[in-house]
Amino acid sequence: MRMTRSKKPLSEIVCLVDDDPAVLKSVGRLLASDGFSVRAFNKPKKFLVHVRAHPVPLVVLDIWMEEMSGLEVQAQLSALSPDTRVIIITGRQVPPRNEPPFI
Repeated sequence: MRMTRSKKPLSEIVCLVDDDPAVLKSVGRLLASDGFSVRAFNKPKKFLVHVRAHPVPLVVLDIWMEEMSGLEVQAQLSALSPDTRVIIITGRQVPPRNEPPFI
């Protein structure tokens, strides 16, 4: 049973963390079109400040960001909010088989 926008259950709030404005806009619109309440962050550190003050049931997290990597954010998030579910995304091309996946 879906509730009205003003009475959304906590599980329908999604935080989106990506330093690319185009990704924030497009993925944010996609999630909103399915009824999610999206909180977008273009700076990982601002997101981590948010986590300290608000419950975050789900985060969609870019792995490649300038300020800090998505894996670094996830490590800190795990300590702050161990029940938060995490979906990691990237727009980078997968390297050829003879190269390591993360450099």
